[in-house]
Amino acid sequence: MDVIGAGFGRTGTLSLQAALERLGFTPCHHMAEVITNPRQMPLWQEALAKPAMDPRRVFEGYRASVDFPGCVFWREQLEAWPEAKVVLTVRDPRRWYASAKQTIFAGPESMPRPEEPDPEMAAFGGFLFGELLPRIFDFGGKQPLNEMDEDSAVQVFNQHIAEVKAIVPAEQLLVFQVSEGWGPLCDFLGVPVPAEEFPHVNESDGFAEVRLGLLAERQRALAAERANSGRTGA
Repeated sequence: MDVIGAGFGRTGTLSLQAALERLGFTPCHHMAEVITNPRQMPLWQEALAKPAMDPRRVFEGYRASVDFPGCVFWREQLEAWPEAKVVLTVRDPRRWYASAKQTIFAGPESMPRPEEPDPEMAAFGGFLFGELLPRIFDFGGKQPLNEMDEDSAVQVFNQHIAEVKAIVPAEQLLVFQVSEGWGPLCDFLGVPVPAEEFPHVNESDGFAEVRLGLLAERQRALAAERANSGRTGA
């Protein structure tokens, strides 16, 4: 692990993932990986079942991580990979809350309902909304982050930023807004600035379409695994 993204989701993390992979830090973990890669669910279930979360198995093979769920476990990642650099994506706290409430804070009712019963999708939904999200949205308050009112959620958001700044050595930390583009990120990571524009993806208005695309990708991955298993067993 070379780069640990400590910023909450909806701070430009999908854009940062695309940027890091363009810079060669690939693959880069993001919540999208949890959705599209069927192997991720059992790894996270195993990790979350232990008293102390060990990030090494869930992030095995990744050179970077951003977004939820990884940003909640930035301390554990830094302990496992003490030489990694930390990128803390930030944005206006009130705008962050408005974006999160419209997108990632939605409950299971926001998931598409298949026309035919789908046991695997039901199991994944149970994992996502019954195991993973309750854990990563638990910041010790009376309510999980996704159910807090705006002032309480913004307080958690600001406290998270303050804790990262206080603990990560200054030379190892970049506080970054994706609107700043390639310059600060490339300087921090010691890599050349690409010729193309910095990627800006996953605006709130297109979030539903992005999520549907990720779920469809998961279904294709499962179908490929079943087909491969059938050939192996034949």
